[in-house]
Amino acid sequence: MPGNAVDAAADGAPLRVAVLGLGEAGSAFARDLVAAGADVRGYDPKAAAPAGVRPRDSDADAVRDADLVFDLTTGDEAEAATRAALPGLRPGTLWAEANTVSPALKVRLAELVAGTGAALVDVAIMAPVPGKGLRVPMYVSGPDADRFRTMLAPYDIAVEHMPGPVGVASSRKLLRSVVYKGLAAAIVEAMAGARAAGCEDWFHEHLTTEFIRFEPDMVDRFIAGSYTHAVRRAEEMAAAAAQLTDLGIEPRIAAATRDALRALAAEPRGDAARPTVAGSG
Repeated sequence: MPGNAVDAAADGAPLRVAVLGLGEAGSAFARDLVAAGADVRGYDPKAAAPAGVRPRDSDADAVRDADLVFDLTTGDEAEAATRAALPGLRPGTLWAEANTVSPALKVRLAELVAGTGAALVDVAIMAPVPGKGLRVPMYVSGPDADRFRTMLAPYDIAVEHMPGPVGVASSRKLLRSVVYKGLAAAIVEAMAGARAAGCEDWFHEHLTTEFIRFEPDMVDRFIAGSYTHAVRRAEEMAAAAAQLTDLGIEPRIAAATRDALRALAAEPRGDAARPTVAGSG
């Protein structure tokens, strides 16, 4: 990465960054920060610090002299890591909460951090980190979002400001996750059924061809069609779930889709019951 990381408030001194969690994402961020000239310290009770990272003995020890903290532990560990770090936080430190957790939890963590005089920004990592490292696309929200972007400006990375309070960036990511993770789970389930039915190769090629043909209006067509044809599609998914059961595959996604369509079919009729889609006025 070109250039050295510089905190605009530190008179040209290297940016001091603490990375909490040195797993796949944290170690990649830490290595890239070191390569760019940042002064990096890190803590992970289960993983060794990468070359060039100053190992610290605890979360509080890692953050005690940091300008910027990246919390890249896990969603389940995010609150515990934050609470453990509080004794070491100092006024002015910027805490980048980059774990994938609910917006409500990010707000709660921001309140904890604010009690030390530090500030928290909500960071949502929007693509897999391997192969991209610190240059992975990120969303950021909260009152200190511009400060976060300024700190990382020397890295020439993709940080998009989502206007609004802490929680907005995570909300955008999690809404997207409903589609992408849900789609992935549906494909895994359907492929298992195709394998059991003896048509795995055909099904894989069929899906690939279908995805290539997606058109710009496909999202709106999905929404409108689900409401218009909810009854018929619920019956179709009931049959699909039954087939998977017969093939020895538990129909988790198919059954959930059946139930979701049944719920749509039970909603009051009329335009007022349907969400507005792009271009529908």
